[in-house]
Amino acid sequence: MLISEIFELEAGVYAGQHMIPGFDSIRILACSANPYSQNPPAEVRWEILWSEAPTKVNGPQARQFTPCIKQINFPTNLIRLEVNSSLLDYYTELDAVVLHGVKERPVLSLKTSMIDMNDIDEDEDEEKYGCGMDTLNKQFSIVTLREWPTNGYFDKLPYELIQLILSHLTVPDLCRLAQTCKLLYQHCCDPLQYIHLSLQPYWARINDTSLEYLQSRCTLIQWLNLSWTGNRGAISVSGFSRFLKVCGSELVRLELSCGHFLNETCLEVITEMCPNLQELNLSSCDKIPPQAFNHIAKVGSLKRLILYRTKVEQTALLSILNFCSELQHLSLGSCVMIEDYDLIASMMGAKCKKLRSLDLWRCKNITESGIAELASGCQLLEELDLGWCPTLQSSTGCFTNLARKLPNLQKLFLTANRSVCDTDIEELAANCTHLRQLDILGTRMVSPASLRKLLESCKDLSLLDVSFCSQIDNRVVLELNANFPNVFIKKSFTQ
Repeated sequence: MLISEIFELEAGVYAGQHMIPGFDSIRILACSANPYSQNPPAEVRWEILWSEAPTKVNGPQARQFTPCIKQINFPTNLIRLEVNSSLLDYYTELDAVVLHGVKERPVLSLKTSMIDMNDIDEDEDEEKYGCGMDTLNKQFSIVTLREWPTNGYFDKLPYELIQLILSHLTVPDLCRLAQTCKLLYQHCCDPLQYIHLSLQPYWARINDTSLEYLQSRCTLIQWLNLSWTGNRGAISVSGFSRFLKVCGSELVRLELSCGHFLNETCLEVITEMCPNLQELNLSSCDKIPPQAFNHIAKVGSLKRLILYRTKVEQTALLSILNFCSELQHLSLGSCVMIEDYDLIASMMGAKCKKLRSLDLWRCKNITESGIAELASGCQLLEELDLGWCPTLQSSTGCFTNLARKLPNLQKLFLTANRSVCDTDIEELAANCTHLRQLDILGTRMVSPASLRKLLESCKDLSLLDVSFCSQIDNRVVLELNANFPNVFIKKSFTQ
């Protein structure tokens, strides 16, 4: 975000060695709204400045990435950089983003450059199917069809086969195809095409009108992803509520990450209109007030609940754990409103016997007591994130206890815990032979000898992060790589 609005934008991305522009950077967008303005605009427009499909590039290296971006006809001070890390071997690393521009609208040059016909086609496509909300809404709402004498050879195909073919199309493509003939209109509007629906890729175009047009098509929907949508008033509480009242009865999975329009009323509607809900993602929904999370306790069928970086408070969370005993996957990473994580861990150990993955990243006050209760009660745990938990100390035996009580562990993150030592690694080697990933970034107490024992015992290990481990130098990593070629051993290159 910039303080001043600018024209003639240029962007440069300075990336660490694990970010490879061209397959990690996906889109750069500019917003027409000024976040500092006291008067919100009637319409918020997001313009795509640059986009590229992700492609795999081999070889980690630091670099500067300066794409050739589209110029816009409005001033902006809000830039969005979207990344896709699905093809990365490690976390995305950004060192800096440098933006250049001018405050005044530039005078158009009198010189006319040679026109590239390919550029015209791309511009027309972008204008026709661009980021504006009206564009997608018009596609949703078009019902007038041309009269054709026949539907070609599609009449001869089984209904199910046409449905299968069309299932590979995106939502905008379905909207466009629906305009071609009545047969394909029927297929494109069939609720069976919308059993699984992700609107996240179109977040800049989705608003109340979009949801209204989709209602008749989503009466059978089971998986819905509205992550990133609805910001700056694009989706209202009433619009979201109307949609769920029509389309929520069959919902099993609901993804609402970064849904800043969500409030207590929305959570109440979710719990009332989605009786079959099993998975709910509210990560980074930081506008939901603490008391609103009490409503989640009404959904006793929940198996997966993501509350990462929310304002959930202790009383509401205890109620959720008490009534949602079917929980298998729970994320409480960076939930700063929780006062006593030991009490939460004790409740999980008593009530959530089916828990398989648990994220307690940056949990500020859990101790060995809470870990002991958790390990005793949740012995089916396969994934556990205790990264950046400063109150956990190896000297208390908490990590040894974990290794002995949780033989099914496959992923364990002890990131930035400097107290992790050889004893902990040897206990993991002896008891957690199904381990696939281990992160001990930042410890000074682990030696090469204990890592060899771990690698010899854990035949399924695929990722071992020893970045910033002072006893593990590059020579040791090269030796371990040679002896255990199937394990990706991550070592920082900045030491």
